[in-house]
Amino acid sequence: MSTDSSVLAGVGPRLRALRQRRDLTLTALSVTTGISVSTLSRLESGGRKPTLELLLPIARAHGVPLDELVGAPPVGDPRVRAAPVQMHGMTMWPLSTQPGGLQAYKLLIPAGSVRGEPDQKTHEGYDWLYVLSGRLRLVLAEHDLVLGRGEAAEFDTRTPHWFGSADDQPVELLTLFSKQGERMHLRARPKGSG
Repeated sequence: MSTDSSVLAGVGPRLRALRQRRDLTLTALSVTTGISVSTLSRLESGGRKPTLELLLPIARAHGVPLDELVGAPPVGDPRVRAAPVQMHGMTMWPLSTQPGGLQAYKLLIPAGSVRGEPDQKTHEGYDWLYVLSGRLRLVLAEHDLVLGRGEAAEFDTRTPHWFGSADDQPVELLTLFSKQGERMHLRARPKGSG
């Protein structure tokens, strides 16, 4: 028996067990779903192939997700367990695991770390920064900005840029980086505005 066939074969018994747990008759379920008693009976016995048109109203009537009716396999562990990386005086935790496209990182610039005077670099891509704690200094071409907790900035990384701690305290931030140049549509505010 193929995987699809075994999944479909298990739908009927699950439908019957769910209905019986809720102490519903086929007639009561028919009234709620608008599906005939004979069709419901044949679904439960395996005499009728389950379809979305039949399963959706049954799932709604029972207040359960469709996955529960068809016995969908459990979703794998979604946690990202990448090891932190030390780079340019910062600790970087990769938060995404898919190669290419948008990449997410948590960055920590430790207290007292000296990244030197701003040495602006350029490269392909687009960057979005969000400050979790501390104060981040972002030098972007001729702009010298300080972002506090809860502030965000986005920029094309072909613009000369540098960032580090604005003072002697650690800075934690999230960054989304894209080589394809997706935009997050948030703007940095110059120091003193806002």
